[in-house]
Order: sequence, then structure tokens, then C-alpha cells
Amino acid sequence: MPGDESPAGRIRREMGTGPRAVTIVIDSQSVKAAETVGKDSRGYDAGKKINGRKRHMVVDTRGLPLLVMVTPASLTDRDAAREVLFRLRLMHPEITIVWADSAYAGKLVDRARKHLNLTLKTVNHPKDASGFIALPRRWVVERSLAWMMHARRHARDYERLVQHSETLITWAAITLTTGRLVMALLRTGG
Repeated sequence: MPGDESPAGRIRREMGTGPRAVTIVIDSQSVKAAETVGKDSRGYDAGKKINGRKRHMVVDTRGLPLLVMVTPASLTDRDAAREVLFRLRLMHPEITIVWADSAYAGKLVDRARKHLNLTLKTVNHPKDASGFIALPRRWVVERSLAWMMHARRHARDYERLVQHSETLITWAAITLTTGRLVMALLRTGG
């Protein structure tokens, strides 16, 4: 029933897809942490040289956020993905395909298939390319993470508790989704 679906479901339906996502994209973003962030919930991401937290985000193929999980930046994407994919499976049992970058490759692909009944597909950078390249499927989650950074509060993590950080990111996602829904309604005249 249209009145019972979520705003994200309504956007998906108006864009010509089903109200539930079956294919999703996962990625993470390391952000610096303010001094208010406790040492137990921050870490050092050696690859990005950032002392702070890592935001793991799952979006559908339209870029609508489905799940956010915040961890210390020192936790690898592959290790965090175990918990992210488990939560995702509980919240959205209809999902079957997960697109990710090569950081999620390895044993996680087999584990996701065997224990969670998810097909994890990784997208690799072309070997001869340098600089930024929009990779197939992955650009959607990169765009969503960039949209989150437009909210000044999300340029750095200030929250003492991880749950507060996750809630504020979810709030920003709701704001973005609502804005997209309003724009779709204005375009259709409804």
C-alpha cells in the first residue's frame, strides 16, 4: 500500500524500481575526530593518515542510505563489513547483491555467500589508471558520502558516543531523502 511505504521506497517506486532494494553498495569514509571523541572509539587509519572514526555506509543503487555504522578508523573495511552485512541481513532480508571495492575482497566474499546468502561483488581500480576514476556501481555510495560532508557538522566527528554519530548521519540522510522526495513531487506536480 503506497501510504505504508518508507520515503526511500516511494522514491524508488517513482524512479521506476521496486519499493525494496535488492542490490546495494557499501563503502567507508575515514574522518578526523575532535578532542571530544574518546580514545576507545577512535583509531588511526594508516592508509589515509587520519586519527578518528570510520563511517561505513550502505546505500541502494539510487544512493538512498540504508545503514550507517561508525567504528574506530583503525578497523579495516573487511573486519567492519562482517557486522555491517549481518545488520543489513537482519534489517533487509530482500537484499541479494552487495557491490564493494577491493578492500572487501578475500574470505569475506565466501563468508557472505555461505552465512548470509549475499553475493559480494568487488570492483577493482584499472591497473594502468591514476587519479580519481568513477568506478561502476561504487560512484553511487561515494556520491552519498560526499552529500553527507555538505553538512558542516559531518566534516569532522565531534560526538562523544558512536551511537550519536550514527544518529546524526542518519538524520542527514533523512534530510537528503526528504529533499529528493520533495523535488520529485514538485517535478510531477503532485
